[in-house]
Amino acid sequence: MTTTIARDSAENLVLPGLIGLLREAADAAGLFVAEAKPAVLAHIAADGGKVDRKLADVHQHRVHGYGWYASYAELLNQVAGWAERLEAEGRFGEIEALLAQLLFSEYCAQLVGGVPMNQSEIVRPAHLVEDRAVLNRLYSNGLMKLMVEGGTQAVKTRIAQRLAEARGRPTLEYAGLDETFEMIRDQFHAFAEEKVTPFAHQWHLKDELIPLELVEELGELGVFGLTIPEEYGGSGMGKLAMCVVSEELSRAWIGVGSLATRSEIAGELILTGGTEDQKQYWLPRIASAEILPTAVFTEPNTGSDLGALRTRAELKGDSYVVTGNKTWITHAARADVMTLLVRTEPGTTDYRGLSMLLAPKPRGTNEAPFPAEGMSGGEIEVIGYRGMKEYELAFDGFTVPTENLLGGVPGQGFKQLMATFESARIQTAARAVGVAQAALETGLGYALDRKQFGQAIFEFPRVANKLAMMAAEIMGVRQLTYFAARQKDEGKRCDLEAGMAKLIAARVAWAAADNALQIHGGNGFAMEYAASRLLADARILNIFEGAGEIQAQVIARRLLDGGN
Repeated sequence: MTTTIARDSAENLVLPGLIGLLREAADAAGLFVAEAKPAVLAHIAADGGKVDRKLADVHQHRVHGYGWYASYAELLNQVAGWAERLEAEGRFGEIEALLAQLLFSEYCAQLVGGVPMNQSEIVRPAHLVEDRAVLNRLYSNGLMKLMVEGGTQAVKTRIAQRLAEARGRPTLEYAGLDETFEMIRDQFHAFAEEKVTPFAHQWHLKDELIPLELVEELGELGVFGLTIPEEYGGSGMGKLAMCVVSEELSRAWIGVGSLATRSEIAGELILTGGTEDQKQYWLPRIASAEILPTAVFTEPNTGSDLGALRTRAELKGDSYVVTGNKTWITHAARADVMTLLVRTEPGTTDYRGLSMLLAPKPRGTNEAPFPAEGMSGGEIEVIGYRGMKEYELAFDGFTVPTENLLGGVPGQGFKQLMATFESARIQTAARAVGVAQAALETGLGYALDRKQFGQAIFEFPRVANKLAMMAAEIMGVRQLTYFAARQKDEGKRCDLEAGMAKLIAARVAWAAADNALQIHGGNGFAMEYAASRLLADARILNIFEGAGEIQAQVIARRLLDGGN
């Protein structure tokens, strides 16, 4: 590159006492979030100190901004912890140090100057709190040193060099996983490179369903039963394994990386809310991919407000008769069973009275996508996230046996669904990491191969800097996502951590895809280049499984209502 860093002097780029600086800065960010809480709460609290929903809506910028600041603080805390663990193991090498240093330099600068909630909405410290003493928490010596000295051009150049040297490796940094998880990563990375990556873009351009043969191969590899206990035919490996597999498959194509999402949701619903008979019948079939589920929750006018759901199921004899409409149902035609959220108590108007049905349906074909009596559907054409297709569904007299009421007790549907949100958001964060990694690799490959003005465009700092920042941010959200997964695997409540991981990872994926396209220049806007697909695929991540605005609100509300 234009600014060359010799190998023997590269270690001088790492700030002295870096581990301590990372911890000091992370603690300062966490302290700012803790001490800003009373000031934020003062604007939205009703009598008794509880959050007033209407006031929270009036002050959405402040409330959502608090959620973003808290998420940044947790990400920095997890990266600092990762660095400390690696240092203790003797695994904190040059690239791990430089990635952490660059990430902290940028994110500390954002904490001080303003965190982007999206491209046009910036939340600044003074939007949260006016107290100078609290604001000064963001001016700690460690935080300032990292901000000013941690992200120099030489640091970015060295990271870019290491990226070029590591081209083709699953991860640039050592992610801190044990040997078993690294073997899983290597296995699925190799599988995806052979069976998905060479074909993904053509599948996308042709808007085709993922080949059924590939779905069956993934079933044989255990993808659909990763988190289902062994006693029910799964691998019982937990959410961290799910993250690694989702990341690697999504890196090849988000469609393939998302194939197991509906199986994950259905499995979680049945495990946490089903009867023993339902577990024994459905879980082994889901784990083996004999049965492909789809999640049928969203309605045309409800969006994130699932409590307003109107599709009804009337009990008649030994069946529920379903009437109503659903939308944005993924993989619906090919699915064999629907986890169908319906209103079984007609006198209710909120989340009470909702029930979950395990609704069997015949698998559709291209000629007859919805052959079930009492059910019809039409495709929603989309710009990205293809391979499974999206549908609108209409039910008019569609029947489901009463024995397929999840848990056997009506009125539990919303509670049962809420129990899946943690896992779904962790898995979405992992998919975002995979898409971001794909964008990094696509941008890197083009930058190394494309010649302009007599040299590869990789040699220009504004190109290399984009790649270096992508690598640093991916490392950060990877650690936050793994933290949420570990919390879940340890049986701890992790809706907060899962939401934080999903919130930041979705934005990182979008930024990485956008920068990869920018590196391609005009070619990135051409449909023949994968960069155009990655941009379309990345955009959905900030919408499904909780839109960014909803996610920030949930995080803030949990913290302001007394969560930790």
